[in-house]
Amino acid sequence: MTDAIRPRPGIMDIALYEGGAAHVAGITDAVKLSSNENPFGPSEKAKEAYLRAVHQLHRYPSTDHARLRQAIGEVHALDPARIICGVGSDEVIGLLCHAYAGPEDEVVFTEHGFLMYRIYAQATGATPVAVQERERTTDVDAILAACGPATRLVFLANPNNPTGTMIGLAEVERLARGLPAQAILVLDGAYAEYVEGYDGGAELATRLPNVFMTRTFSKIYGLGGLRIGWGYGPKAIIDVLNRIRGPFNLSTAQMEAAEAAVRDREHVDRCRAENARMRGWLAEALAEKGVPSDTSTANFILARFADEAEAAACDAALQSQGLIVRRVAGYGLPQCLRITVGDEASCRRVAHAIGQFKAQR
Repeated sequence: MTDAIRPRPGIMDIALYEGGAAHVAGITDAVKLSSNENPFGPSEKAKEAYLRAVHQLHRYPSTDHARLRQAIGEVHALDPARIICGVGSDEVIGLLCHAYAGPEDEVVFTEHGFLMYRIYAQATGATPVAVQERERTTDVDAILAACGPATRLVFLANPNNPTGTMIGLAEVERLARGLPAQAILVLDGAYAEYVEGYDGGAELATRLPNVFMTRTFSKIYGLGGLRIGWGYGPKAIIDVLNRIRGPFNLSTAQMEAAEAAVRDREHVDRCRAENARMRGWLAEALAEKGVPSDTSTANFILARFADEAEAAACDAALQSQGLIVRRVAGYGLPQCLRITVGDEASCRRVAHAIGQFKAQR
């Protein structure tokens, strides 16, 4: 590459996103608890639908995702015309940034929010603005204070990743109503299904003109390997996003599997109940060993240690036993480890290993 061929200013300032580790050198049967994956995988109905799609691989997929949007709308009681589908909710987040933010604009998010908010903001030339949380929980007043004439997007993961904390819908609505007129509140509901009776902000996105919701099939639906997500909000915003969305962004296999998954409510209910059971058990077991965590509403807990050195030492001890968790220094939490709630055997193994580590300190 010659010196004359250069990316747009700011692109090389973007730190590469690093996903959760999946392997430990020298260990063949490691337990992966680093990416908040559903330990039970997708439903049988979703797997069957995916396999049937092999017979259509020579055909281009639908460009309007009509059947999948209809299924999502039926299950969640939403207008399919106000739904957009993407390659994970990541793509929908990226479309929002490309459509509404650019140079001289600001994109606001909380200090421990999903790393892709900053990355997509920088990719469009916008200025990322990280707002302090209060005890690892969203502070609505702090967000409102950070917003101004340049604010175009405000991202709020609720429940949040990697903290697992969330705020109530009354506070979310207060935030939406307090934003500048030109700003959109984006509610990232990647973990919404893990909260019993929570709609992820869908009702607010139906009622308020400046609220947009994103969701994913990667977590409770167990389809992380297929990369499918969706967004819901005002029709005017959907119309804008569809103008820059790739026409064939989802394959037939993705859409068929997602449609079967969203309709299989029994599988979702079972995964939610089992996650809640083991999440409570794991948090209590670690607390008894001197490792606290905030009350999590997602499928992981954020284990807190005395300092970064202790967190790193515990991570190394877990890896030596083939247990992979997530270091979250990149999220501004160097003293913490994020631990996915796995199946019962995995939870018991990681709790025992952390107990051993603490006993040897």
